[in-house]
Order: sequence, then C-alpha cells, then structure tokens
Amino acid sequence: MRRTLSAVVTGLVVITGAAACSSSGSSGSSHSSSSTTVVPPKEVNPAGDIPDNQVYVAWSPPGGGYTVKVPEGWARQQVGRATVFSDKFNSVRIEQSSVNKAPTVQSVRSVDLPSVRRSTKNVTVGKVSTVKRSGGTAVLAIYRADSAPDQVTGKSVRQDVQRYTFWKNGNQVVLTLSGAVGADNVDPWRIVTDSFRWA
Repeated sequence: MRRTLSAVVTGLVVITGAAACSSSGSSGSSHSSSSTTVVPPKEVNPAGDIPDNQVYVAWSPPGGGYTVKVPEGWARQQVGRATVFSDKFNSVRIEQSSVNKAPTVQSVRSVDLPSVRRSTKNVTVGKVSTVKRSGGTAVLAIYRADSAPDQVTGKSVRQDVQRYTFWKNGNQVVLTLSGAVGADNVDPWRIVTDSFRWA
C-alpha cells in the first residue's frame, strides 16, 4: 500500500511539475514575443562599391583645358602622362593628349584597344559605342581586365572598366574608370563622366 501511495504521489509531482513548466514556457514565450524589437539590418557596401554619400570635387590639370569631378579623399598619383585617383578596388585615370582627328568606334577598336591589351593583362572587350554626356560626346569602350598586382599580397583583382574618349579641336582626354567585378558603381561613374567639361 505504501509502495502504491508513493507511486501515486510521485506521479502527481511529475504531472504537476510538467504542467508548471508548460505554463511557464508558454507565458515566457508570450512575454518574449511581445517585447521583441525588430532592428533593421545595417547597410553594408560590398567590396568595391563606392558609398552613396561619397563627396566629389572638381579637378583640372596644371595646364588647364578641362575639369572633371573626382571622389574626394582618393589617393592621387602621376603615372606617366596620366593622373590616377584611386581607392581600394576603384580608380579614375585621366590622360590628355594631342590628336588630329576625332575618335570613332572603329579607331578605338583598331588602335586604342590593341594598345590597352599590350599594357594590361587579360583584357576581354565588350561593347564599343558613341555616348552622350553633359560635357559632350565620347566613344565608350567597355571591357574587363586584371588589375595591377597588389603591392602587399601580389594578387590581382578582376575589374570592370569603362573607357571614355572625349575630343575637341585636336585635344583628346581619355577618362578610364575601373572597379572590381560585381561592384555597383553605375551612379558614381555617371557623376564623374557627366561632370567632364572642356575649359
């Protein structure tokens, strides 16, 4: 009898405990649900993306002739006759020269791009066309190429490149914009190319 009574008491304790846990869990779940605050994810720019709040400043070469807006704070260096502004995977390369004839889609394909292939690794040419920008008409060549090796790691990055050739009265300016493949820099590159003006 004692054994039977003990078993009944034990069973009641187990059942009561389980009910209490169930009630507590249900209550806790309800409380947790009502007090949960949803925090929106922080915007993170993928590698190579130029931030939406990037500031641009007007720049012109010492001899004048044209102006163009470039991203503020980017490193500037002289590479031969070209001036290059760069930050991480992105760069804006500007080179001025004297050319008798205005560039055409054909001349860029037959003369300029072969020159690019000789100085750049793994070039894959895409579309070449005439485009209009706020400062005038240009010949745009789109291609992909490997970047120069990183000075620290020695690794190269595959890049999307837009090469704009502007011309006026024997003066030619080539504006080359480069960024890592997959980066969304459509708007920043449009800001830069639309800002080009002959002085």
